[in-house]
Amino acid sequence: MTETPNPHIVDTDTLTGEMHPIRRCVLAIGSNLGERLNNLQGAVNSLADTPEVWVTAVSPVYETAPLDAPEGSKDFLNAVVLADTTLSARTLLERALAVEDAYGRERTDEAGAPRTLDVDLIVVGDRRANDEDLVLPHPKAHERAFVLAPWNDVEPDAELLDQGPVADLLAKTADQTITLRDDLSLTFQ
Repeated sequence: MTETPNPHIVDTDTLTGEMHPIRRCVLAIGSNLGERLNNLQGAVNSLADTPEVWVTAVSPVYETAPLDAPEGSKDFLNAVVLADTTLSARTLLERALAVEDAYGRERTDEAGAPRTLDVDLIVVGDRRANDEDLVLPHPKAHERAFVLAPWNDVEPDAELLDQGPVADLLAKTADQTITLRDDLSLTFQ
């Protein structure tokens, strides 16, 4: 079982003596190509195997209709991973991209293109960023049921930075097609 570090302490690197704050992060994972559930489980395993990342919860799996995707795109399986980390947001993003690449993610210029795996940083502590490749909190999370529903399941009192309570935001997405898949589950160690 993964031991969760105390979020009120600062982790000290034993080699360099540098101090790193521990931040709570939320990552959304999704897949609509290939072995969708295996891709999601691979993402969870890869994140849990990442040094300085402690996975603390994994949501139930949801099946969702694609949003802003090309016609004919297949439904996604989606989940949310909660973790504590001492990694910087930039390093965590690099890890998320590496995990996507390991599962055959092909990047195209087509918005919403089908993908074997998508790993999005939703929040990293109270970090804010507005760079070309890193925007925190995630700019569309507040309007995506496939992020909000699984997040609400594992952290019902969660608040999305700058947007408000996740439960309230979820209520505003009632028009989106999302189905809890009780027959599917993800695990972490």
